Amino acid sequence: MLWYGYYQKLPRIHRYTLGERIDFLFIELMEAIACASFSARHEKMPFLRVAIRKLDALKILLLVLWETKSLDTNKYGALSIPLEEVGRMLGGWLRGIETKTPAGK
Repeated sequence: MLWYGYYQKLPRIHRYTLGERIDFLFIELMEAIACASFSARHEKMPFLRVAIRKLDALKILLLVLWETKSLDTNKYGALSIPLEEVGRMLGGWLRGIETKTPAGK
């Protein structure tokens, strides 16, 4: 929801390029997390890896918006802190699955 408010105020030049891509990555990230949460343990790892990859791409594109001054420092910080927390949670979830799953699977 926080991103949606910022997306509306992005400069037009970035709203329909980087902004749309970031918006789409947020949706893909939520979809991958939902798929992982409703999958059996042995099926979760691919979804978690996709979610982590989408999150990393999202953070990079947000950094580009910040570097081009299309997103001010306060807004960038307000978005970055929860995304870092999500990254830690996804990483812990993936490590937990990897340690509980036998090596042969």
